[in-house]
Amino acid sequence: MTFPRASLSILLCISALACTDAPATPATPATPETTATPTPAAPEGPGDSEPISALPTVQTNMAEVELGRRLYFDPILSGDGTVSCSSCHSLDHGGAEDRRTSTGIGGHIGPINAPSVLNAGFNFRQFWDGRAEDLQDQAGGPVENPGEMGATFGQVIPRIQADEWYAARFAQVFPGGDPVTKEHITHAIAEYERSLVTPSPVDRYLGGDASALNEQQRRGYALFKSTGCAGCHSGVNVGGGSYQKMGLVEDYFALRGGEQTDADLGRFNVTHDEADRHKFKVPTLRNVAESGPYFHDGSQAQLADAVRIMARVQLGKTLSDTEVTDLVAFLGALTGELPAHARLPADQAPPSRATPSGAAEQGATGTTAE
Repeated sequence: MTFPRASLSILLCISALACTDAPATPATPATPETTATPTPAAPEGPGDSEPISALPTVQTNMAEVELGRRLYFDPILSGDGTVSCSSCHSLDHGGAEDRRTSTGIGGHIGPINAPSVLNAGFNFRQFWDGRAEDLQDQAGGPVENPGEMGATFGQVIPRIQADEWYAARFAQVFPGGDPVTKEHITHAIAEYERSLVTPSPVDRYLGGDASALNEQQRRGYALFKSTGCAGCHSGVNVGGGSYQKMGLVEDYFALRGGEQTDADLGRFNVTHDEADRHKFKVPTLRNVAESGPYFHDGSQAQLADAVRIMARVQLGKTLSDTEVTDLVAFLGALTGELPAHARLPADQAPPSRATPSGAAEQGATGTTAE
C-alpha cells in the first residue's frame, strides 16, 4: 500500500500508555480494533483537568524579532542567494510547506518534510529527530547544510556586514564589539520564531468560552481524548513534548510500502540506539489543518487520511467516517491567528540575492534533514 504525501505529523492519536520512550508491545496487534459506533455527546465546556493547555503570552524583544524577521525571509543566508528560511516554512502554509519534502539550494530534493515553525518555541527539542536543543541551535543548521541553504557563516557574515540595512540594525540590536556574528544571527532568527504564537478557538474554549467551539468540534475534542490521541498530543503545543515510535501497534513502513530511507530512522540517526529506530519528536497539532502534507515523509496529502492511519498504526483502532470527520473538525479549531508582526513589511523586502557563482561554489549535494 503506497501513500501520497504530508508534513507535520507523526500526527494524531497516540495513547497515554504508548507515550513513552520505550516502545510498548500490545498483546494482540494483528487485528485493528473498531471504535464504538455511537457518537459521543458534545460536552458543554472544558473540564477541570484537560490534557492540552491554552497558549501563554510570550515576552519577546521586538528589536531582535524585527531583525530576525528580515533574516528569516532573506535568501542572503543561502549559498546562491535563492533559499530563505521561509522557503520551507511558509506563513501561508501553517509554518510548513506545500510539498512532500523540502527543496534546497540548486533544486536539491531533500528526504524529509519540514515541520511547522509556528509555536515551535514550545517544543522540547527541534527537528523531527530532536538533534537541536532549541530554536537558536536549529537556526544555524540549515544554513550550513549543503543540501538545504548550502552556505557557511564565513560566507554569510561578510554579506550581511556589507548590507546597509543589516549593518545599522545589528549595531543597534547588538551594540559593542562585533555585532554581526553567527551567535547574533541565529539568536535573532530564534527570537522571531519564538514570537510566532498563534492562539486559536481551542485556546478560547480552554479559557472558559464554551461557544468558541461548535458542537462538532466539541465532539471531536471528546473523541480526541477518549480515543487516546491526547496521550502524546498534549500540553500547550498539543504535541512537541516527547519522542514516539512511528508505528507502535502496526508496522507503519510496511503499510506505507516503498524503500526505507535514512530519514525514516528518526531519532536513531542521532543516538544510534536501536531502541530509537523509527522514533520521532511528536509534532504539534496546532495549525495542522493548514500544514499538510503530513508525517515526516510527506506521504499523506489529506488530514483525514493521516488521522485514519495514526489511529490504526499507533492505537490499533479503525475509526468510522463520522469519527474522522469530527476529529478533523476539532483539529481545524487548532488553526490560530498569526501575530500582527509576523509578516515582513513590504518596505523591508530584501533585494534579489541570486548569485549563480555562489551555487557553483557550494554545489547542490548533501541532504536535508529537518
